Amino acid sequence: MTKKIRVRGIEMAYDVEGSGPPVVLLHGYPFNRSMWRDQVEALQATNRVIMPDLRGLGETEATPEPATMNEMAEDVAALLDELKIDRVTLGGLSMGGYVALAFIRRFPLRVRALILADTRPQTDTEEGKLAREEQAQKVLEEGMSAITDLILKKSLTPATLAGRPDIVSRVREMIAKSNPLGAAAALRGMAVRSDQTHFLASILAPTLIIVGSEDQLTPPSDAELMRREIRGSRLVVIPGAAHVSNLERPAEFNHALTEFLRALQP
Repeated sequence: MTKKIRVRGIEMAYDVEGSGPPVVLLHGYPFNRSMWRDQVEALQATNRVIMPDLRGLGETEATPEPATMNEMAEDVAALLDELKIDRVTLGGLSMGGYVALAFIRRFPLRVRALILADTRPQTDTEEGKLAREEQAQKVLEEGMSAITDLILKKSLTPATLAGRPDIVSRVREMIAKSNPLGAAAALRGMAVRSDQTHFLASILAPTLIIVGSEDQLTPPSDAELMRREIRGSRLVVIPGAAHVSNLERPAEFNHALTEFLRALQP
């Protein structure tokens, strides 16, 4: 059931399911918390799963200024304060991974363990920043439908696009529900995010890294870089998945999650 709470000047939507040690899952761009539906089913018997809509996306209020990764991390911290939760296992996919890295850098003692899925520590190239600004202007002028096909092509494998209409429809629906103002703010926030590469070696929390073998946006080479830099981290490559590996291969993704979380139990 959707819950809403006012944090840091915005109304934030979130779901909480299950009971047990808390796990926070942060969605990617331009998606929303519904992308974690399959993971909730796998985790709710053993964990309290908290899924917010990040600033400007899903049902969380948008603001016109860039929604930086640090702002989003502060929003998540404020939500946890309201829920009276001190420490969590924190997971994020794509942009959610950028927010997770910003969060653990700002609040290292609040992260019991870390899950980084289909994401990367590097900042954007100048070319990448320009592309984000062009996309931001496009959605503000023409709406989300103007970029839907591009995002589908970059997020899913050709096999999924051709033969799994249920997954395509689910991703398309999340994009369509995005607020253009919030999507543009997130794009501009991602464009100015800090490079976290040199920070990785400072991460002490147990870390699971997941990547789709066919991820073009944040390829396995980025995941391997994180595995090398984060001491003791574990890397799982999911065959036949692209950038939203949790949607394309939920069974494999959930297996990696549950094994990791089980190992954390005292």
